[in-house]
Amino acid sequence: MKKNIIYSISLTCMMLGACSDDFTNIAPTGALSDEALQNATGVDLKLTAAYSAMDGERIGRLGEGTAAGADNWWTDVVSDDAHRGSTDGDNTELFQVETLDWQTGSGWFLGRWSALYGGVNSANAVLSLISTIPEGDFSQQLGEATFLRGYYNFELQKFYGNVPFISVENFDNLEFNQPNPGPVWAQIEADFLTAIDNLGPEVVNGRANSWIAKAFLGKAYLYQEKWDEAFTLLNEVVTTSPYSLNAEYVNNFNFVGENSSESMFAIQYVSDDGRSFNGNGTGTLNFPGGGPLGTCCGFYQPTQDLVNAYQTDGSGQPLLDTFADTDVANDYGIESADDFAPHTGPLDPRLDYTVSRRGIDYNGFGLNPGKEWIRATFADVSGPYLPKKNVYQADEVDANRGTGGWGSDWSGINYNVMRFADVLLMTAEAAVEKSAPDLALALEYVNSVRNRAKNMTYVQNEAGDGNAANYQIEPYSAFASQEFARKAVRFERRLELGMEGHRLFDLRRWGVAQEVINAYIANEAADINQSDYSRFRAYTEKFDLFPIPVNAIDQSGGVLDQNPGY
Repeated sequence: MKKNIIYSISLTCMMLGACSDDFTNIAPTGALSDEALQNATGVDLKLTAAYSAMDGERIGRLGEGTAAGADNWWTDVVSDDAHRGSTDGDNTELFQVETLDWQTGSGWFLGRWSALYGGVNSANAVLSLISTIPEGDFSQQLGEATFLRGYYNFELQKFYGNVPFISVENFDNLEFNQPNPGPVWAQIEADFLTAIDNLGPEVVNGRANSWIAKAFLGKAYLYQEKWDEAFTLLNEVVTTSPYSLNAEYVNNFNFVGENSSESMFAIQYVSDDGRSFNGNGTGTLNFPGGGPLGTCCGFYQPTQDLVNAYQTDGSGQPLLDTFADTDVANDYGIESADDFAPHTGPLDPRLDYTVSRRGIDYNGFGLNPGKEWIRATFADVSGPYLPKKNVYQADEVDANRGTGGWGSDWSGINYNVMRFADVLLMTAEAAVEKSAPDLALALEYVNSVRNRAKNMTYVQNEAGDGNAANYQIEPYSAFASQEFARKAVRFERRLELGMEGHRLFDLRRWGVAQEVINAYIANEAADINQSDYSRFRAYTEKFDLFPIPVNAIDQSGGVLDQNPGY
């Protein structure tokens, strides 16, 4: 049809002798030409698009949509922190992810791959545009775009290990079919260094600055076990940046605390009273299957293993080596109409801001009644718990609740890609592992996180006149050895960052995923009396990387190589 139109125009031009040679260059309706974008406004528009790719929502995205977002919630279901949730037959592909029956054609692996390369392309589009503008200072925008490309490639590196790097030159020449011979750490480091050199220190909500770039470069060093380099950068952020811990832990997960002092880099989700694509669409499955708001769909249920980790020893210390030996009381197999007594033993108070369990207040909606709010049956592997960090507070529903196309919830709660507590604990880890370990400083930073938990407001009982459980937490008195300090720092990361999408990647980079996850599978089967855990495969070395999506390999014509074991 288009050819016919051009042919007709050509005949008219020849007859009238009134058309220029470029009459066929017709701009698509509603699109801006390259020339129209070669200015500050154009750069800012494309930069906004590069940021917007973080939530995974984009035109032409491939694979599973709820796998695309930066919260990485579905990776927790591979770890010991979370179950896929819901009934075993709902979303078979994610059930396969949880049970380690991984298929290279899974939409979950493709969904994140597609979203991240969409982000890389969006960042490259900004850098390409800036290179065509001869005048003006675009240092800040260049720094932000380079940071974003570094971030997207860092996520690709975390997930898939051996990934193609798409440069600006590749982007300009449409040379997207690049090989994946190995890690891209050198390119990631270079991008973060460029970002540091170009970014200012000013804090702008949802935007990168020099402090954030330093923190991410420090994190990249940490993942490579470049401990000394990681410590230098991360400790600079801790000691000289404007960020700090919130007084209240819960303010990292509610409307009141959005963009507060602890929030360093966050996706700026927003809800409205209609269908909102600015809400968290990739987390839409992760609400109670019913519950106080009649939500869907019961996915992302915390494990008994995670709950057990929040036990303390009677003096406020965690059970570093023995937490799995005893269980926090749960109501698995007990109907809501039947009697149940919540756990009375000592617990870290962060438990009840992370996990919703029966008999404890659920984000201000009243006591969790148990099975009535759990979509999974007792025959499913999902257990009796619900997530809390991604669910609205009762007094903030109007501010935070949006809806999707099928009546789903698109939360307006920001997701903290990086918060200050994470940086404190990464710095503590680097202090333990660097060439000249500083256990005293590691102790200080871990205790700052624990003291915040000790001094915050605790979840209250139904009457509102006392604590909802027997909360006991105290700082460590000392780190007597490097081995003990290492164990304490790692355990603290789980307690502080549980159900925030970090756990699997921590286990992998520590080299303990195989040991920890296989032990967890065996323990969890016994903890909730679930006989059908035979469906879980053993975690082996190949699972330390997700497979390269077979769709990408096929489309590359064999240029891309699959990860080992697949």
